[in-house]
Amino acid sequence: MISQLRERVTTAWWLVRTLVRSGFLGSWRVDRYIRMGLNLRRHGGASPVSGVGLAAARDPDGVALVDEAGQLTWRELDARCDALAVGLRDLPGASVTTVAILCRNHRGLIEALAATSRLGADAVLLNTGFAGPQLADVLEREQADVLIADDEFDAVVEPAAQRLPEMRRIHAWTEDEAARGATVDGLIDANSGTRPGRPARAGRIVLLTSGTTGTPKGARRGGSTDVASLAAMLDRIPWRAGESTVIAAPIFHAWGFGQVAIAATMTCTMIMRRRFDPVATLELVRDHGATGLAVVPVMLERITDLPDDVLDDHPMPTLRFATASGSRMRSDALVAFLDRYGDVVYNSYNATEAGLITTATPADLRVAPDTAGRPLIGTSVRILDDDDREVPVGEVGRIVVANNSGFDGYTGSDTKAFSDGHMVSGDVGRFDENGLLFVVGRDDEMIVSGGENVYPLEVEQVIGALDEVLEVAVTGVDDDRFGQRLVAHVVRAPRTQIGAEDVQRQVRDQLAGFKVPRDVHFLDELPRNATGKILKRELDPGPSTERKVS
Repeated sequence: MISQLRERVTTAWWLVRTLVRSGFLGSWRVDRYIRMGLNLRRHGGASPVSGVGLAAARDPDGVALVDEAGQLTWRELDARCDALAVGLRDLPGASVTTVAILCRNHRGLIEALAATSRLGADAVLLNTGFAGPQLADVLEREQADVLIADDEFDAVVEPAAQRLPEMRRIHAWTEDEAARGATVDGLIDANSGTRPGRPARAGRIVLLTSGTTGTPKGARRGGSTDVASLAAMLDRIPWRAGESTVIAAPIFHAWGFGQVAIAATMTCTMIMRRRFDPVATLELVRDHGATGLAVVPVMLERITDLPDDVLDDHPMPTLRFATASGSRMRSDALVAFLDRYGDVVYNSYNATEAGLITTATPADLRVAPDTAGRPLIGTSVRILDDDDREVPVGEVGRIVVANNSGFDGYTGSDTKAFSDGHMVSGDVGRFDENGLLFVVGRDDEMIVSGGENVYPLEVEQVIGALDEVLEVAVTGVDDDRFGQRLVAHVVRAPRTQIGAEDVQRQVRDQLAGFKVPRDVHFLDELPRNATGKILKRELDPGPSTERKVS
């Protein structure tokens, strides 16, 4: 009994100390606390985008957002979200229950998310890399009543519009001043100064899984994340209330959306532009004195791949942390970033369904650049074999996770597998003797060649260590003799030459013979989705596959 009480007191003290240190809790006036509570109640309770209303009560005149259209204070952003909610509510036709959003990083996306939540409706974030048929499939499955999209996606939207004639369309970012039909800005202007009524509950956000294979699933998230989960993240990544963060990661993805949710909760200015450009990103950090930078790994790689003279001309003296997640990061790029800008990179392992799982601090990454770090406080991570037994340290197994940041379920009939209260992530990995997690890959990527199990990442890391190799992806293809054989898809470093035999010799010298790729293809680039993940299905050779080979 005494030990339990001591543990509760210790946890409570850690929680308060962490929230005070980050600035989440401060010495605000009592009236601001009251306004924050009233705002939360007016919007139907907590939601993943509650932070916009809370920040408006906490710091109404602080800068909320900076994009290519200018800047907005929290008061202005909050009012625009209210006006858009009224405009959506009053659209002709049936009442709005699901709003799909196909936008790049700009104010219209944030406004659409918050407005939809304030109606008690679900917002579905759509991948800007979707092709027309895939977009139509998702919109039909999610039963979208309204689609808010940038006008650049009109051609992609057309197949869905034909299949869903009752779906109403609203333009967000418009390049053409004479854009036809309803626009986000038009609805906001027409309803300026108005507020929607209080919904029965706050709306939920539907995030799509990465979709590297087939049509992505929709993962629904409500206001289930507790303050302890926020504290656990703040304990690991040094966000500070009231500072500025450049959000380069695509917001439609779980990682980018999470950065928006945290920034709003912490009343941090969100700085963004519609398309990622490495030089422009460096300039945004410098020009706005940003202390944070949120990216997916390929963005960090593109920054470090810039010529030295360009990097020398674009210092980032105010940067305190660069937080990345979404795919594996090239170790050479990571180390180069750390060496140039200091020990500021925090690399996280997260899942759409489970939220933030582990984070590697700069100290962790200096020791092991390919680590995913350690579990956050309150998160349990286990490595299991196929019989759900924990494997010894150092052995590879299935990663399972338990925390308080889990999703509310899929929108379709899909379900997630669990083992003893832990969600099966679908990834495989191992812990080392220091408690660091290493994600080896997806469990469905394992290749069985000649009866032996091969995880592609191990082979990729050996090949990627060659100076002449910029990028590599290893896949398995059917083979009459071995069941499957390994194929390496290699992008040469600029101004270098390397042959298939050199790649095979590198693997043969360091790994078992059955792990040597039988085929090596040299490509100009690897296909990736909008978040930087390599699309390995597009690399597998077949009669209908066209690959650009150098």
